[in-house]
Amino acid sequence: MDWNRWYSLKSYLRSSLWTVPLIAVAIYAVVKPVTEMVGRWMIRQGTLDPKTGFLGLSMTGARSLVGDIVSADLAFLVFTFGSLLVAIQVAGGQYTPRIIATTLLRDNIIRGISGLFVFTLLFADRTLGWMGESEVHQLQVFITALFGFASVVAFLFLIDYAAKFLRPVSLVARVGGQGIAVIDSVYPAPTSGVIAPPDRNNERGVPDRIVRHRGKSGIVLAVSLERLVTKARRTNSVIEFVPQVGDFVAVDDPLFYLYGNAGAIDENRLRTLVAFGTERTMEQDPMFAFRILVDIALKALSAAINDPTTAVLAIDQLHRLLRMVGKRSLHIEEIADGSGRVRVILRTPNWEDFVHISFREIRQCGAGSIQIARRLRAAIENLIQTLPEHRHDALRVELTLLDRAIALKHPFPEDLALARIPDSQGLGGSADSTANN
Repeated sequence: MDWNRWYSLKSYLRSSLWTVPLIAVAIYAVVKPVTEMVGRWMIRQGTLDPKTGFLGLSMTGARSLVGDIVSADLAFLVFTFGSLLVAIQVAGGQYTPRIIATTLLRDNIIRGISGLFVFTLLFADRTLGWMGESEVHQLQVFITALFGFASVVAFLFLIDYAAKFLRPVSLVARVGGQGIAVIDSVYPAPTSGVIAPPDRNNERGVPDRIVRHRGKSGIVLAVSLERLVTKARRTNSVIEFVPQVGDFVAVDDPLFYLYGNAGAIDENRLRTLVAFGTERTMEQDPMFAFRILVDIALKALSAAINDPTTAVLAIDQLHRLLRMVGKRSLHIEEIADGSGRVRVILRTPNWEDFVHISFREIRQCGAGSIQIARRLRAAIENLIQTLPEHRHDALRVELTLLDRAIALKHPFPEDLALARIPDSQGLGGSADSTANN
């Protein structure tokens, strides 16, 4: 299987809810015959009483117990999937649709509990149908009772977990955590404290060959950098990936610029090193976490929802991500092989891109809210205090724009003076709290 197909399949399975219940069906198909064989063997060996067993249940009691477990697990499944559909609609409408595939459907606890319900339902139903008129299969009834009890506990836990999971603070914290992981992988090196050199595309001149996108239009999800470097080294060439991860690429758009021994590279094999999809993912896209958090803040600041406190929670995570990005080396366009020769050129967002996406839209929509203005100022001033000097210019520009925006939004001097106080809580904290943020 080509790399791009394997990556797309893996990404699809990770964001699909049905995969774990399907695995539960496969586990049931293996476990159930084994338990039946073990139960017969234990009866033949005399270690299991076929009449009393572990629970001492009669045929009527066993049938009643297993039947109740079947009914309960069926109700658990209906409630779980019905509630999940409602949660998806609420989260997509109140926060942003982009958290559905990236957060809700990828939660392993929800998927694992769904798999437990499916397994228990199948196991209990088979046990109920396998019992004859006079024989109680005590081991199977006992195992069914154990899984039934586990299902009840898991269902109660799921209700509590889902209620906490769908809170704004939990969602934005999860998106922030995923963004931290992506930044770690895409920008592993600390910043050198030197402003990145200007782009050197012009020095490379006209490419010797242009590889264009074929197939279907889509969004770039990921690129196999290691394989690109290997291919460039083997052919003694330089491969430039034209779009950026997260960009939409139409058919016939330039996908690669090839320099050097370009004729030795197979176009079709080169295209298989790029994964496309219909929706952005976070694996290699450090900007996507910022985009989701900003969208949550903008939705919270809309007139329909009017929830600036949720926007403040999103700014908290943007502040956290920006501080981490600001301490990393962002200029990794040129990727070298083991000998130090540049083999692959890949564009990534620069510091100004991260600053702009974090502050511009939120400032435009929320400058009229004293809570948002104070939280933005606290974030900007804290970043100026904690980040290296070469990161300060873009932040000072945002601070100036914030001052100009709140001056237009607050005609009363008292409101204007209050809006200019930095506050990590938005409204309620103090200026000193930003130093420890």
